[in-house]
Amino acid sequence: MPKRTTGRYERTLVGGEEVAAFIPFALPPADPALALDGTLALRLHRAEQALVRLELAGEMVPSLDWFIHAFVRREAVLSSQIEGTQATLVDLLAFEAGAGSDAPNADVEEVCNYLDALTFARAQLSSPKGLPLSMRLLNQAHRRLMRGVRGADKRPGEVRRSQNWIGGSRPGNAAFVPPPPHALGDVLGAFEKYLHGDDPRPPLIRVGLLHAQFETIHPYLDGNGRIGRLMVTLLLEHWQALTRPMLYLSLFFKRHRQEYARRLNAVRSDGDWEGWLDFFLDGVATIADEAVDSARELFALVAADRARVLAHEGTSVSTLRLFELLPRHPITTVAAVTSLLATTKPTAGRAIESLVDAGVLVETSGRKRDRSFVYQGYLDRLRKGTDL
Repeated sequence: MPKRTTGRYERTLVGGEEVAAFIPFALPPADPALALDGTLALRLHRAEQALVRLELAGEMVPSLDWFIHAFVRREAVLSSQIEGTQATLVDLLAFEAGAGSDAPNADVEEVCNYLDALTFARAQLSSPKGLPLSMRLLNQAHRRLMRGVRGADKRPGEVRRSQNWIGGSRPGNAAFVPPPPHALGDVLGAFEKYLHGDDPRPPLIRVGLLHAQFETIHPYLDGNGRIGRLMVTLLLEHWQALTRPMLYLSLFFKRHRQEYARRLNAVRSDGDWEGWLDFFLDGVATIADEAVDSARELFALVAADRARVLAHEGTSVSTLRLFELLPRHPITTVAAVTSLLATTKPTAGRAIESLVDAGVLVETSGRKRDRSFVYQGYLDRLRKGTDL
């Protein structure tokens, strides 16, 4: 494959240093055109087939709702961890259950903001009166992502008006310098034109191109990575590569951080779009297959535990009602169960103790008061890859 030029450099002053900022050319790649043949064609086919299997798995499981609920939270944690956030999935679920302090710490709050941003964006896209998939929508999601946390002073919801850089302690030794502010109007305009255009290439190829282009443009002073990964989820659903938000790539990007950065840099330096897409499609196929396996494993666990609960001598109607809620609330407390079941505190306590006796819930706080209980088998499977 001959070397392809994917942008131009512009010398600009940042903090008293002259740096070369990269301004990407508009999508799709040209001179030469993108080559979707050979190994890359096989990679695309494998990724598309993996999404078909994931879609089928979603149709066969008895409750897709709580599967999505769980995996959205795992993605929020992983995407935030890539940016340095120290919260784990257990931290997030404990906060949601009221099993920790009354207010979240800063890291948990960042994860909650990611959930809020994704929920907002999906609601907008599903509403006839909502915003279309656009920079305006991403800006509104960014505003929610950065609300009240690190970076809240860096123009949440607004395209940057100053130069940023990636890697290094200062612009002069940065690994990469994105476009200067004055060029953002043109490059983001071209970005949206491609987003709304009629490129006949398969949706997965277009999603991969747009994610890399967004990360190259880096339109915000902070939060670019999280919005770029969130955009992948939105695009897959918007272009009906999946009918529901079941695929999240942060775990793959976290595992292969150095390769992720190397592939993006190769697009900018050598025009190697094919190499980037090979990596991206490998991530889609890998994570889709893992999601299928996780769905099967989790539902098999729940089915086995449901049978155990039904056979347990102390099981009551409240016990069964609580058990069916555990996949959405794998960490819980007496207060939380009282609210979930709309019942009294003694009834909630008995339901919890029944599930403890059945070997489903485990008391983990070690306290005599305000104890917390964990659906340990479920959580252990769900949290894979999310611990620090």
